[in-house]
Amino acid sequence: MLSLPSDWLPQAPLEPLHLDWLTTAGIDVAILRLDQIDPLISGNKWFKLIEHLKAADQNGAQGIISLGGAHSNHLHALAAAGKRFGFTTVGLLRGHPQETPTVKDLQAFGMQLHWLGYGGYRARHEPGFWQPWREQYPELHPVPEGGGGLLGAKGCGQLVTLACEQLSGLGWSNYDGWWLACGTGTTLAGLVLAETGEHPVYGALAVPDDHGVAQQVESILRETGLQDPVYELFDASRGGFAKVDPLLLEFIEQTEQASGIPLEPLYTGKALLALKQRVEAGKFARGTRLIFIHSGGLQGRRGFEQTSRD
Repeated sequence: MLSLPSDWLPQAPLEPLHLDWLTTAGIDVAILRLDQIDPLISGNKWFKLIEHLKAADQNGAQGIISLGGAHSNHLHALAAAGKRFGFTTVGLLRGHPQETPTVKDLQAFGMQLHWLGYGGYRARHEPGFWQPWREQYPELHPVPEGGGGLLGAKGCGQLVTLACEQLSGLGWSNYDGWWLACGTGTTLAGLVLAETGEHPVYGALAVPDDHGVAQQVESILRETGLQDPVYELFDASRGGFAKVDPLLLEFIEQTEQASGIPLEPLYTGKALLALKQRVEAGKFARGTRLIFIHSGGLQGRRGFEQTSRD
C-alpha cells in the first residue's frame, strides 16, 4: 500500500506585497507563499498531488507514474515526496535523455525515468497511451501531466481555506479575487470550484492558447457540473512557454530587490508582470484586494532557458 503522510501539514504564509505600482494604484495584494511550504515538495505541486495520492492509496497502489519535462516542477515534487514518504515513483519524460539539474535530482530521489522522445510524448492524450505502462507497472497509479485533472483541481481547492484563515492577520475581512499563473489550468480550476462564484479567479496564461488550457479548465468544471463559474484567462506567455525577454527579466530583478521575494520567469514572473499591466491599465478599482499565488517552481530557475512544460 502507498503510505500517505498523515502528520505532514504544509503551511504557506499570506504576506502583504509592497510594490510602488500597487501603492500608486491604490491596490492591495497579498501573496500566498507556496514556495515556502517545503524546500523540495514546493509550491502548488503538492496540493495537486494530494487527491491523486489518496486515490492511489485506495486502489492499493505502491506508487505513482506520471509525466513531465526535463525541468518539471511536478516530477520534482513527486520524486521528492516518494523519497520522503517511501513510495515508488516513475517518470515519463518528454524528449531524449539529457542532464539537467532537475533530472539529476529525480535520479537522486530514486525516480525511475523513461524518455519518450517528442512524438511519444505528444501521444500522451491518446486513448491507448497508458495501456502499455499499466502493463509494465501494474502496481503504480497513473497521474496526468502536471498532476492535472479533476483530482488535481480538488486538491488545490484547499488553497482557499489556507488563505482565508490568514486574512485577519492582514487586517482584511474579505478580498476581491485571485491572481495566478496558469500552466495547465488545474490550480485555477480548483480555486474556481472552491469559490463557487464567491470571488473571481484571474489566470495569467504562461503558455500560448494552443496549449489548450482554456479547454482543460472547461473540461474539469464541466465534469463537476458547476454552474456559472467566475474566472478569466489572460495571455501572459510573452510569445510562448519558456520565452523570456529583457523587459520580463528586468521586472523580475526589480521586483525581487523591492520585495525580497524570489520569482522565476516561467510562471510567477510572467503572472506578476501581467498583473502590473492590468493594474496600470486601470482594470481594477482603487481599494481592490487581490490574493496572488506564488506557485513555487523556483527549482526550475536552474535551467529555465531549456525548460519543458511540466
